[in-house]
Amino acid sequence: MSAPESQTPAALRFGDLGLPEPLLAALAEVGYESPSPIQAATIPALLAGRDVLGTAQTGTGKTAAFAMPVLAGLDLSRHKPQALVLAPTRELAIQVAEAFQRYSARLPGFQVLPIYGGQGYGPQLHALRRGVHVVVGTPGRVIDHLERGTLDLSGLSTLVLDEADEMLRMGFIDDVEAVLQKTPPTRQVALFSATMPAPIRRIAQTYLRDPAEVNIAARTTTAANIRQRYWFVSGLHKLDALTRILEAEPFDAMIVFARTKAATEELAGKLQARGVAAAAINGDMQQQQRERTIAQLKDGKLDVLVATDVAARGLDVERISHVLNYDIPYDTESYVHRIGRTGRAGRKGEAILFVAPRERGMLRAIERATRQVIEQMNLPSVDAVNERRVAKFLDKIEGALASDDLSVFRDLVERYEREKNVPAVEIAAALAALVQGKTPLLLAKPVVPERTFETRSFEARERTERPDRPKREPRERTPRDPNAPDVAMKTYRIEVGYQHGAQPGHIVGAIANEADLESRFIGRIDIRDDYTLVDLPDGMPPELLAHMQNVRVASKPLRMKPASDADIDAPKRKRSFGPPRGDKPGGPRKPGGFKPGGFKPRGPR
Repeated sequence: MSAPESQTPAALRFGDLGLPEPLLAALAEVGYESPSPIQAATIPALLAGRDVLGTAQTGTGKTAAFAMPVLAGLDLSRHKPQALVLAPTRELAIQVAEAFQRYSARLPGFQVLPIYGGQGYGPQLHALRRGVHVVVGTPGRVIDHLERGTLDLSGLSTLVLDEADEMLRMGFIDDVEAVLQKTPPTRQVALFSATMPAPIRRIAQTYLRDPAEVNIAARTTTAANIRQRYWFVSGLHKLDALTRILEAEPFDAMIVFARTKAATEELAGKLQARGVAAAAINGDMQQQQRERTIAQLKDGKLDVLVATDVAARGLDVERISHVLNYDIPYDTESYVHRIGRTGRAGRKGEAILFVAPRERGMLRAIERATRQVIEQMNLPSVDAVNERRVAKFLDKIEGALASDDLSVFRDLVERYEREKNVPAVEIAAALAALVQGKTPLLLAKPVVPERTFETRSFEARERTERPDRPKREPRERTPRDPNAPDVAMKTYRIEVGYQHGAQPGHIVGAIANEADLESRFIGRIDIRDDYTLVDLPDGMPPELLAHMQNVRVASKPLRMKPASDADIDAPKRKRSFGPPRGDKPGGPRKPGGFKPGGFKPRGPR
């Protein structure tokens, strides 16, 4: 392997990397101005046809690092897979496919297809028959299509392994090797991993040809004087959530970051319609107009600036007390740049991040990169917003009463009171309604209580007292890992065992991926001849249990159900495995798992 390539010239721009013009235009549209270190090191190597072995954390911009060279090398007239990206989870597969869509905005006819478990085969088969240029998939579903003969890799020119250490940790490494063996020997390989455990290093040595090594250390940090919070996007529309924050959160001036130029203009217009002094700023604006808008923000004529990353570079306005990430950034460096617009010169600042369910991985990446825990925030309640609105309305009345020129209006009210025999208070109420217009003064309380979502691990939850349960005779059990999280566990039975070829890694990978559960919360695995006992956190919702019926391991549906005493006490014929994750490399997979409202039923892999 060649020497590591990790240094990035400070003044490097995307135009210096040899990318074609349509891709440069697409990058400019999504707000990318200069390449991140991994992009600057990886893109030229891949464009030159070299294999790449990259060590980098999630959130460093590696998706663009491999997507851009892939797009640059496509023959759009060939409607068969020319690039395959393997990802450990369906969420990451979807995110990568969406990134390909964004970067290919100027490539007419380009088709990308995400394939993963939980989605029906019908749409995937239809898209494959129609023809796609790039496939992004989880190892299990890719293997399924290869075995069915529905995925043709004969014309593959590039294979990308994204987050290889996660695939190892989740028990997918055998599937990864199986896919590698079914690709043409001439294909180019790009392997990315946050760590380089021995099995990943072995795969690199076996399947990569003289790769360029790219090592990117995570060095991103944020100022300690910036308070960082996130709101987990739920049933409430983001615009409504933003409106509540603007009304109830005390702030001087705020920058709201959106991903695209069109989004900045649309959001600014909607805020203006709601009475907010807002304006958009983006790369399409003339410099003179941009400067005029910033001057209005400085002078207090504007309170909210809706901006793209590019437009806000170098922006230093003392009034900015809050930064709100309406759209989560594509990488951690962009996040740090964004929130750096507040808390300048030692002042206190506030940063708020909207996080959609599929964006939880980026939230964790941001926390790792910034070395700070981002606290979850609760939106201001309807009552709090209404209280604030009433206070402002009363202030307006007080200000109007202080005016010296009320005589004409006072005479009109008195006249109406005499002629119509209507109390003055009723007249005042009618005038207030006239001034308010069609927009209600008060927010209506939701008919259905707003859902709250927990995105943190079980360790973040307070354990609650459970009702007394019948005592069971103590039984011999494999000791738990002392490092395992202290949560209440329950034993479940799944209908796959040794005679079916089940292994602990297969079971952990399936449960972690399908249940959206960190693998360290999967406890003891006791594999019997024809079934297996698994310890999982207590409180599995019925819809998740129903979903796990058809998840497959070793081609067998799990048929998961709570274990009976007979299942547990049956004589063992095979050895038990303790908590399987303690000796596996890699950190926690993802937060979440069994949480109210947070699980969406999926189909089999």
